[in-house]
Amino acid sequence: MAFGLSGNGASSSEPSPRGSNEKKHPVGNEKSVLAGGGADIETGSTGEGLSRDLHGRHLQFIAIGAALGTGLFLGIGSTLADAGPGSLLIAFLFVGLIVYSVMVALGEIASFLPVAGSFTVYAGRFVDPTLGFSMGWIYWFSWVITFGLELTAAGLIIQYWDEKLSIGIWIAVFWFIFTAANFLPIRWFGEVEMWLSSIKVVTVVGFVIFSICVNAGVGEEGYIGFKYWREPGAFAEHIVTGSTGKFVAFWATLITAGFSFQGTELVAVGAGETANPRKTIPSAIRWTFWGIFSLFIATVFFVGINVPYDDERLASDKQDASASPLVLVAVRAGIRVLPDIINAVLLTAVLSAANSDLYSSSRILIGLAEDGHAPRIFKRTNKWGTPYLSVAFCCLFGFLGFLNLSQNGATVFKWLLNITSVAGFITWSLINVCHIRFMKALKAQGIDRSTLPYVAPLQPYLSWFGLFFNVLIIITSGFTVFMKWNTSDFFAAYVSVLIFVVFYVVHKLVYRTKVVPLMEVDLQKGRSE
Repeated sequence: MAFGLSGNGASSSEPSPRGSNEKKHPVGNEKSVLAGGGADIETGSTGEGLSRDLHGRHLQFIAIGAALGTGLFLGIGSTLADAGPGSLLIAFLFVGLIVYSVMVALGEIASFLPVAGSFTVYAGRFVDPTLGFSMGWIYWFSWVITFGLELTAAGLIIQYWDEKLSIGIWIAVFWFIFTAANFLPIRWFGEVEMWLSSIKVVTVVGFVIFSICVNAGVGEEGYIGFKYWREPGAFAEHIVTGSTGKFVAFWATLITAGFSFQGTELVAVGAGETANPRKTIPSAIRWTFWGIFSLFIATVFFVGINVPYDDERLASDKQDASASPLVLVAVRAGIRVLPDIINAVLLTAVLSAANSDLYSSSRILIGLAEDGHAPRIFKRTNKWGTPYLSVAFCCLFGFLGFLNLSQNGATVFKWLLNITSVAGFITWSLINVCHIRFMKALKAQGIDRSTLPYVAPLQPYLSWFGLFFNVLIIITSGFTVFMKWNTSDFFAAYVSVLIFVVFYVVHKLVYRTKVVPLMEVDLQKGRSE
């Protein structure tokens, strides 16, 4: 993947081998950039270019489709068992604040510079081409691997109804369906994703209403209230006992909460295909964040008050509806038909996530190609504005799901998936870095922030807050391994960081890039007017 900084002249924004100078684009060219025609990669490049047919609702549901997946429907069960409902809720609230700092920062930049690839492009343009290279590739890799994960999860979910069916059948079937969907014109893709994601949103809202009724006493348990917060309690101990054990449980939960929120930032990846980005992107980012945040907090809260953390079924390692804490609420209430309904919704959840994963990874690859970090052929689009070569390359990684058909292969696949766990925090921290540099570049070049389409609140303090805690969580993501040493768990926890560092160091040594001076940061190419 180390294609470096090409000198093929595909785009005048590509840095020189030293990465210190970028050629400025005159403001007069911006209309052609935003129109999606010509040969400007900010809207797709070569041939027809990416079409700007996505609307705000499409951006929102692409992000919701990626975020509302197995992390929420399945992952919070084991975390509730380890940490308790109080720690789980506080962890989601705290990570939600971190995500807010990331989203408003992203909204300010993306509405001003709505380019294909979004923040993977910003890292190279505002900070250092090497940073753009290493950030872009690890983020791309995390999503193509997740594509294989979601295809595998779909097969496992179907086995809830018939265990005799091989998951390989469903990996192949769904791989074909969603690969085909990503070759459709973007407006059709956006509509498909919107309706798939809508099913998940309706389900979560329905679950919240159902949980309120269960808590009020309509189930077999009668009135529940907050009795499970009193016994067995709101905070569980993890690894060690006492107050320290409760704090360890809370801090360990931050990783799960972060993994669940990952995908929220994808609302900006489609910026290069969005109509009227000046108005659409800020609105889409606000609605996406508050929508996902509200759904997550409500789900976590009502699962926590209706299911005690010492229920043994929470620790199940199954991947179908029987392992979902949402189902467990219904089972404890004596409602037996709901597991089948939840399983069907869970299937749509992972399929919608798979659809978003493939879309996002292909657009990230376009951004990498634009900056010379990937072969320029990935910038090619067909007459509908679909980047067919980029989609074709990314879809191949879905076949990694077949590794799960063998025992040794499953181990390899699990290690690959560990890359995704911390990659989101790395990306979020670098988005905060990009925003801090963006604000400094605006000031250096005499551009008043008040003239931007959207101005992020509480700056620069909020971006510094997000950067600090994102980095802190990355550093401590595997802290429990130091309390009870396990070499395999250590590498599993930090493999994302190791890969990122290797990418950065090797690229820096080979190409000797330098930090882009503030006066040379390109604030014109792709600018919305």
